[in-house]
Amino acid sequence: MSPSYRWVIVAAGGLLGCIAMGAMFSLPVFLRPMARDTGWSVTGISAAMTIAFLAMGVASLGWGGLSDRYGTRPVVLGGSMVLAGSLAIASQASSLGEFQCAFGLLVGGATAAIFAPMMACVTGWFDTRRSLAVSLVSAGMGMAPMTMAPLAGWLVEAHGWRTAMLAIAGIVAALMIPASLLVRRPPALEAGPVGEALGAGPVDMTVHQAVRSRPFILLMAANFFCCATHSGPIFHTVSYAMTCGIPTIAAVSIYSVEGLAGMFGRLGFGLAGDRFGAHRLLVLGLLAQALAVLAYVSVSRLGGFYAVASVTGFIYAGTMPLYAVLIRENFPLGMMGTLIGASAMAGSLGMSTGPLLGGWIYDRLGSYAPMYVGSAGLGLVAMLILLAFRPFPGRGDALARAG
Repeated sequence: MSPSYRWVIVAAGGLLGCIAMGAMFSLPVFLRPMARDTGWSVTGISAAMTIAFLAMGVASLGWGGLSDRYGTRPVVLGGSMVLAGSLAIASQASSLGEFQCAFGLLVGGATAAIFAPMMACVTGWFDTRRSLAVSLVSAGMGMAPMTMAPLAGWLVEAHGWRTAMLAIAGIVAALMIPASLLVRRPPALEAGPVGEALGAGPVDMTVHQAVRSRPFILLMAANFFCCATHSGPIFHTVSYAMTCGIPTIAAVSIYSVEGLAGMFGRLGFGLAGDRFGAHRLLVLGLLAQALAVLAYVSVSRLGGFYAVASVTGFIYAGTMPLYAVLIRENFPLGMMGTLIGASAMAGSLGMSTGPLLGGWIYDRLGSYAPMYVGSAGLGLVAMLILLAFRPFPGRGDALARAG
């Protein structure tokens, strides 16, 4: 297959990620309308997102392993079908418990079929410009706040949350299933056992050895605390803006501004990662992220929200693809799906902390400020963990220079 097809893989991954993540992350837009319509608590609805992240984390490892064994296309195709059906079921939930199961377990588990398998697939297609490639896929995911979130907001205001969520289920089926059919295995893996050994790290390393290695454990821990840092701010900032008196559509636009900044962040960090090294850039990004989320405490007007959201979105979105790059630089290609899936599991577990804790803090204290302060502290922990990361001797740096 033509080497230029690798850019088709990037485009397909970006579209799949945009729709899948947009569908899942539309819940913040639904949060207050659902609470008003159903009488369910903000904490209870937020818990559905926490459950979704937990399900996403557990499923990421399974989907990643399946993609290593059977290829990426059947995994993302199956996940797309399940995601569409799950959203349709969630839209008809008659109780909070039903909604938490449908949206939390099913939507979260199905969304996991996209991120880790597609990231693993893309890293296998690129030996050069790898940071840029995975950042472009991530940029597609970052378009969700600018596309799916405003669409969800308009649908909710025009037709109510149930019809809006059902419409999003239809969009998922119409766009993601055809895009899944464009995905192909990396050429190196088509070579069989020889291709499967390509990559960094000791050539005889097993998956069991990889996941127990110090470099991978540190990457997992850093990813967990990194995602815990921005999960609360991502989920609750729209609601926080509404408590400051900002109208719904204007508040949702903050989410869109954050997403637009995130696109530039992914591209900027991707180009810089290829030039200066993913590890160095990620450490600096984690420090900047901690300071950025703390700034939310000082804003209450729309202009201030836009400014902080721009900076925060640029930074956190830019850092996330670099974990996949570091894994690719340090471990064999044939286990990328499993390892990136495991890393995504750690990130999803971190993401699961923000929605529930943020809702709990607001319900009891009537303020989101303590959530932002705590998030900043978690960001500093992530930076310190990553400072301790070291690649396998003589392998990671060499591959980074070659890539």
